[in-house]
Amino acid sequence: MAPDPKEELAVWRFHLIAEALNPRLTKAERGALVRGIASQEHLDPAGQRRGFSRNTLDRWVRAYRAQGLDGLRDRPRSDRGNARRHQDLIEEAVKLRVERPERSAAHIAEIVFTRHGQRIGERTLREHFQARGLTRAELLRDQRTFGRFEAAEPNQRWIADVLVGPFVPFPKAPGSQRARLFLIVDDHSRLLVHGRWASDEKLRTGQEVLRTAILRRGVPEQLHVDNGAAYSGKELARTCAILGIRLIHSRPYSPQGRGKQERLNRVIRERFQIEAEQVGIASLEELNDWFAAWTERYLNTRRHSETGESPLQRYQKVHARQADPKLFEQAFLWSARRRVSRTASIAFQGNDYEVDPALVGRWVDLRYRPEDLSQIAVFLDDRAFGIATPRVIERHVHTQLPPPPRPVESTGIDYLGQVFADHEADQTGSISFRHLTQKDQTP
Repeated sequence: MAPDPKEELAVWRFHLIAEALNPRLTKAERGALVRGIASQEHLDPAGQRRGFSRNTLDRWVRAYRAQGLDGLRDRPRSDRGNARRHQDLIEEAVKLRVERPERSAAHIAEIVFTRHGQRIGERTLREHFQARGLTRAELLRDQRTFGRFEAAEPNQRWIADVLVGPFVPFPKAPGSQRARLFLIVDDHSRLLVHGRWASDEKLRTGQEVLRTAILRRGVPEQLHVDNGAAYSGKELARTCAILGIRLIHSRPYSPQGRGKQERLNRVIRERFQIEAEQVGIASLEELNDWFAAWTERYLNTRRHSETGESPLQRYQKVHARQADPKLFEQAFLWSARRRVSRTASIAFQGNDYEVDPALVGRWVDLRYRPEDLSQIAVFLDDRAFGIATPRVIERHVHTQLPPPPRPVESTGIDYLGQVFADHEADQTGSISFRHLTQKDQTP
């Protein structure tokens, strides 16, 4: 699937200036931040390290405020030749630092010069190492402790994660396989904004969890994710850029700042998962029903030992920013680039579509919901150009989506509810599950 280079560049530019778009910054603070960005080199979508002037960065900030993501679209520059050679040497220097963190920038510069006859300044190397988090102090320091950072208020920082859970029977798979819990937590309040169990780690599942979370709780300023497959796709970066969310990926093998997330995962395993496994899980739908009820009745309403308040009480102290409906609709579409054939048609995902004959021979952008390939919008140079009319539909959903679950007939027996009520009566100090009856399973 060929990406749209203009959109890819616009999304990258947004994430470069995202922090400077924070409305809480004063003029002086924003100026200092932009100067800091301008003082460094940045790896662009083409794989090159480039620097940008403050005037350029300020222009991008103004353009995004005025036009959103469309204001950042442009043709990428062609910085090749010597810049590519220089970047290759930088990458070799980075590998030398990772191989032996004890090596100084001066020593690494000397190794590169000895091998290639081209010298890179020590200061340049130090700047690259610092930008990638590869300073000797960071690499040699014990990184097993979790950070104590806390967002100043709700919706300033959301943390997304995927938790490997219990074995669940799936209709189209032999036996059972482990379910995955996609969850998003508000860093300030510890509120579990939204969570959903799924059959596997798919990019679209992560997007749908984020979509539901925004509908329920508003738009966050930042979204912190790991580098797993569910959060590494360009589709998520595009979603965040359109909605003005700063997407931040954790550095591999660096758990700092995710300590609260790890503690929450432990609570879920020890106080929900163990009970669900104890009584047996009939289906993924049942597991999600239980989890939604447990989250709303216990997890988000219990008094937190560190804050002294329940997550829900602490979260409700701020007015959430709501997404613009038109932007919200566009943010969760996927996009693909195709060339229109001489018969005014395009092939996509095994299907054949008819488009406007005026587009013959042109490259067009397709925007669509991967759950419904019968509705695809066509764009030419960022301008809407009608709908792609299906000629032959062999596939109705995108290949990257998990297959829809087959409905499982319910016996009507509320066995888990009875077991949970008995468990509460034992007074073992565990939480109460007596409210998880059939009528209370609606979140």
